[in-house]
Amino acid sequence: MSKQKQKSLLNTFLTGQKDYPVITAIAAGLYPVVFYYSKNFSMLNSWEHLGYFITAFLLCPAIIFTLAQRLSKLTYFKSVGKHFLPFLNIFTFLYFLKVFLYVDVERKKIVVIFILSLLFAWFLYKHLKKVIVVQFILAFIGLFSLVQVILEKAAYKDVWTQQPDDIGQVVFKKKPNVYFIEPDGYVSFSELKKPFYKVENSKFESFLEEENFKTYPDFRSNYSATLSSNGATFMMKHHYYDLDTSSEDVENAREIIMSDNIVLNAFKQNNYETYFLSETPYFLLNRPKLGYDHSNIDYSDIAYIHNGMGKTEPVLEPLASFVKDEVDKPKFFFIQLLKPWHIKSRKGSSEGKEAERNHWIEAMRKSNNLMTDIISEIKQNDPEALIMIMGDHGGYVGLDYGDQSYKKTQNRDVVYSIFSTNLTIHWPNNIVPEYDSKLKTPVNVFRILFSYLSENESYLDNLQEDASFIILNEDTPEGIYQYIDSAGNIVFKEIAIQK
Repeated sequence: MSKQKQKSLLNTFLTGQKDYPVITAIAAGLYPVVFYYSKNFSMLNSWEHLGYFITAFLLCPAIIFTLAQRLSKLTYFKSVGKHFLPFLNIFTFLYFLKVFLYVDVERKKIVVIFILSLLFAWFLYKHLKKVIVVQFILAFIGLFSLVQVILEKAAYKDVWTQQPDDIGQVVFKKKPNVYFIEPDGYVSFSELKKPFYKVENSKFESFLEEENFKTYPDFRSNYSATLSSNGATFMMKHHYYDLDTSSEDVENAREIIMSDNIVLNAFKQNNYETYFLSETPYFLLNRPKLGYDHSNIDYSDIAYIHNGMGKTEPVLEPLASFVKDEVDKPKFFFIQLLKPWHIKSRKGSSEGKEAERNHWIEAMRKSNNLMTDIISEIKQNDPEALIMIMGDHGGYVGLDYGDQSYKKTQNRDVVYSIFSTNLTIHWPNNIVPEYDSKLKTPVNVFRILFSYLSENESYLDNLQEDASFIILNEDTPEGIYQYIDSAGNIVFKEIAIQK
């Protein structure tokens, strides 16, 4: 189409008397949808999400706007009918933006949006078509960002997941039921005694000792966030944040953790029945194919628009049921717990380091109680199980807010507050492998466990370095840095590996 014809069509649209309810509705919803997709694509990259957003934010408004336009022609609405579409367009546009930015109801914001929409509809309704043009321009600009994101995702190569040996075909000679309990942000017992935390935890530690658990002091995570930490854990490889400083989340992290990873596949290949239990749908937000045989969370219960965590789900009750499943197979459980989590991430939401510390300690107590109940349930029905408690990262206690972690520091307590995490294991029959001294960071834990289950120590020849990595962008050039080396020393070494 020539530029002259395009200009003529635009002029006809702007100056004509005809209403365009469908175009008006699409203009109101398109930019908010494009904006939300470009900012949250990794949580929305399913066909179910696409269908939902097209239906809820484009098709439904188009139907409503069309009905409103027809009502506006009725004699009863003749005096105010011309204000219908202007009001609906502005209200829908601003309301959708509010939903995508805040998720929660936010009644005060809705009232403000309603008033602004009324004012526009009453005083500026003649300028609606100009607003529509601006909305389409915004959507068009937003599409550039979205297309760039999609192209980057399409070009991504997960070469880091490749293994240096045949551990993907590991054959277990021991087949105990295995329970991996992951309390989010639970630091090591040794770190709890350090100045930042100063937590009395003897009751829970004594309980674990009485239940014949072995604790591994000074254990720490390799990465500073849940998805990046779990991605490395379940793939038993370092990804170095994909060498991308824009996000702490490794690419396709949820698909890796929930659908297809070397740990889950190894259990399934060894004829294990697999279970995923979680207090939060966080790992399932983008609806990845569920690689586990059972879960306590159904996709139908997961909202398409959420605040990143979703509602809290019970785990103890479904665990009690699944433990008693009469299946002629060994079982592998991945049990994700939300507490104690970490301090608030944003400066604006933080209550200060001391208050955040107190909140974390309170959450840790609740986590202890829940884990006590979980372990008691398991031991009562499955006394010879292999039970592993391993956190995903530290609690960030001692900082005012989590985002301070992006600032370079050589303060040992700050660095370990980010990375310190707990590892405690109940070994079947209390027989501990002599090479358990190699258990230092999550990236190697399952490789060591598979050596134990397969009675094949050759897998230990390909352990990853027990180093910890972080993304920094303040007081240092933005980049990915090794913060702790394999010996546990604080270092500062930029990662410059070529993709």
